[in-house]
Amino acid sequence: MLLAGGTPRPTPAAQLDGVSFPATASVGNTTLVLNGVGLRTYSVLAINVYVVGLYLEQPSHDANAILASDGDKVLLLHFVHDVGVDKIRDAWRKGLLSNCPAPCAITQGQLSNFLNSLQAMHAGEDVELTFSPDGMHAYYNRQPAGYISDPNFARLMLTVFIGQNTLVPELRQELLGLQQGMAVASN
Repeated sequence: MLLAGGTPRPTPAAQLDGVSFPATASVGNTTLVLNGVGLRTYSVLAINVYVVGLYLEQPSHDANAILASDGDKVLLLHFVHDVGVDKIRDAWRKGLLSNCPAPCAITQGQLSNFLNSLQAMHAGEDVELTFSPDGMHAYYNRQPAGYISDPNFARLMLTVFIGQNTLVPELRQELLGLQQGMAVASN
């Protein structure tokens, strides 16, 4: 995998389900460190869907502190299974709505626009979500794919992965480094 802009990844610090993650990632002039790596599975058959790594300016096990932080953050997702657009839209809809308690600050228009922008993913494809104080940039296979300028909506997107109401608590634990989801390379 490569980081946005085609920067090659250095020697992996963690590997899970055959997907390697480097110890650091860069956003502009800011170096982020790998906080945790997790595997998203689906159904009672435990189908592996994607492997995801969370990068932060400073490692943290505290989801609330991470979500409140103005620091840059990156979620790198590598798909290991094909997922149709309807399943992707349904997963995001459920995740966003479960993490945005009433009165939710996200409008139906914002939600619809976001969901309509999504596409099917195939095994081997990557998604990078880069969070900044201003919003979130999305990249599909290292190509710019969109920008969310509303910082609250961007924060909500990260909350889907590490918030208290996440639909995948095991993945939350892994990304927060509280549960071993990754095989860490020895250095």
